[in-house]
Amino acid sequence: MRKLVTVPATLAMFGFLVGCASQVPYDYSNFRAHPPRSILVLPPTNNTPDVNGTYGYLTTMTRPLAEKGYYVFPVMLVDQYMKENGLPSANEMQNVPLPKIQEIIGADSVLYMTLTQYGTKYELINSATEVGATGKLVDVRTGLQLWDGKVYFVQNSNSGAGGGNPLASLIAAAVVALVDQIISTSVDHAHEVSKIANVQLFMDKDRGLLDGPYIVPK
Repeated sequence: MRKLVTVPATLAMFGFLVGCASQVPYDYSNFRAHPPRSILVLPPTNNTPDVNGTYGYLTTMTRPLAEKGYYVFPVMLVDQYMKENGLPSANEMQNVPLPKIQEIIGADSVLYMTLTQYGTKYELINSATEVGATGKLVDVRTGLQLWDGKVYFVQNSNSGAGGGNPLASLIAAAVVALVDQIISTSVDHAHEVSKIANVQLFMDKDRGLLDGPYIVPK
């Protein structure tokens, strides 16, 4: 009888320890040691087949960073300046040495992002728009990584229309998906989904960015 009790108890303790290990707080020690006041956001590298990814995502990043209390250099002006100085791609921009960034732009930190998913996938009765990204914030003066994070968010178009009739639901969903696919030839749905993804990435209470010096009191 004692053996039957001991094994589950041991498993329960193991599960408790694993659960505790998964809740380890994020290490903000570098962030607190070198708190940035300003962030230079470079265009993200695009590891997806969607050519709209880099700038569709880039233009949604400024607002949540500003709402966290940081001065954010105007992303499109930075992009234009770098292109005019012989850096036409996001990969080349992200390879600019930190001392050069400090000398020319004067930013406290640089945010490097990489897109892992971006775009809409179409199925018979559904379209799924997904955005995934990884990022790291680096201190310009020391080169230390202050923060890193990743996000994945997907939004489905299938709302279950049809009033409970399975056949009607199937037809309605197929029509919605077809219309959505036609409209999407001129509309970048992932741009809107990126706004949600960025809020999740930067404002997460456990792993998001710490509040900056210009945070607006609620």
